[in-house]
Amino acid sequence: MAVAPPPPSRPIRRGRPGYDLESLLNVAVKLFNERGYDGTSMEDLSRKLGITKSAIYHHVPSKQELLRLAVDRALDGLFEVAQEVEAMPGPAVERLEALVRGSVAVLTDRLPFVTLLLRVHGNTKVERDALARRREFDRFAADLVKQAEAEGDLRPDIEPATTARLLFGLVNSLIEWYRPGRGTDTAALADAVCKITFDGLRVRPDQ
Repeated sequence: MAVAPPPPSRPIRRGRPGYDLESLLNVAVKLFNERGYDGTSMEDLSRKLGITKSAIYHHVPSKQELLRLAVDRALDGLFEVAQEVEAMPGPAVERLEALVRGSVAVLTDRLPFVTLLLRVHGNTKVERDALARRREFDRFAADLVKQAEAEGDLRPDIEPATTARLLFGLVNSLIEWYRPGRGTDTAALADAVCKITFDGLRVRPDQ
């Protein structure tokens, strides 16, 4: 399955002196995660930033555009990993493990953005587009599971889509408790996820 490249980014407006889009986006994502997208207004953002709403509109045309930029930050990272995995040689189970490890790395590196992505419900076009891209990623993962089963490296008695959902459900659950700088680093976290999942999923020689 070919993984589609991310959609072309829209031009970013130049910011006013003292403010930039990145700082605005980081604050917006923090508020969206704390209050919910629907529960956050442009007035909330302006108060949090200490700037006027017109200053915000100098960077972005709408709150929806902030949401689009935020969820695309997470999705683009995941699809970059998927494209790297798709180009890898070797057994499907090894590529699947690389996809899991890469997904953990994206989650830890872009935690607020991935958290927001996993909380969208499809209430707006931006959210529906994000969910459509998530489903594409899920299909890619399920295809790798199916290939690994066909190659005899994963147990075949679980439907591939179910295995993929369970596997990445574990990865996604990290947003609920993982906090950067508090104990486990990214590599150790990826090792733990892979040991728990693949040691249970791989076909053992005596089976």
